[in-house]
Amino acid sequence: MISAIESANKLKEYEKHIEELCAKGGYWDRVKLLGATKTVEAERINEIRKLTGLSCIGENRVQELLEKYDALNKEGLELHFIGKLQSNKVKYIIDKVTMIESLDSLSLAKEIQRQAKKRGIVMDVLIEVNIGREKEKSGVLPEDIYAFIDSIKDLDAIRVKGIMTIAPRCDKKEERIKFFEETYKIFIDISSKMPHNISMSVLSMGMTESYEEAILSGANLVRIGSGIFGKRDTAAKSEENNNK
Repeated sequence: MISAIESANKLKEYEKHIEELCAKGGYWDRVKLLGATKTVEAERINEIRKLTGLSCIGENRVQELLEKYDALNKEGLELHFIGKLQSNKVKYIIDKVTMIESLDSLSLAKEIQRQAKKRGIVMDVLIEVNIGREKEKSGVLPEDIYAFIDSIKDLDAIRVKGIMTIAPRCDKKEERIKFFEETYKIFIDISSKMPHNISMSVLSMGMTESYEEAILSGANLVRIGSGIFGKRDTAAKSEENNNK
């Protein structure tokens, strides 16, 4: 991995470019950058945050999150869980994260509800949409999104803040844009039709290789990992491809 100073400089470059994209033709005045910190040590995250003011990071794996948690400087930190979350692991992170970005089933929603109730909190979540309808990926299918929201609307310890999607790997930017634009349309449609506890304010899509198209298609939260922190080791990279 590259040094913390190099990462800080790259992060500032991304932030500047994101501001330019917003001014150029993005849908939002401001787009939040989430630093995807898988395999990045807590001490290095703290140093980069000190150099840049990075306030939002995301972790993919429960075990890694728990290993880092105590060492993280949590002052002003938004910590999102962005990977596939198994119901039996919700209890380990429910009081540690600001948002769960990967709600993809009713069983998971019920467990988040149960664990949040135990601790007297309300958990912000994003519904993961499988916009490419890929069999090997998790997420709610676009055609099932309204029925899914209806099934969780009475869970009062869950606050749906928006949706998240990971576009299929595409050879051309135009193909990715098609998936991002479809997701944005779903996001807007839900915003106009859904109940009071569904406040669609976050559209999370786009990563290091696709954040530009995502922002210009309507995203207001993008995940940047290797672009800031450098390439991960081979084992981590293999898992990253499964979780992206």
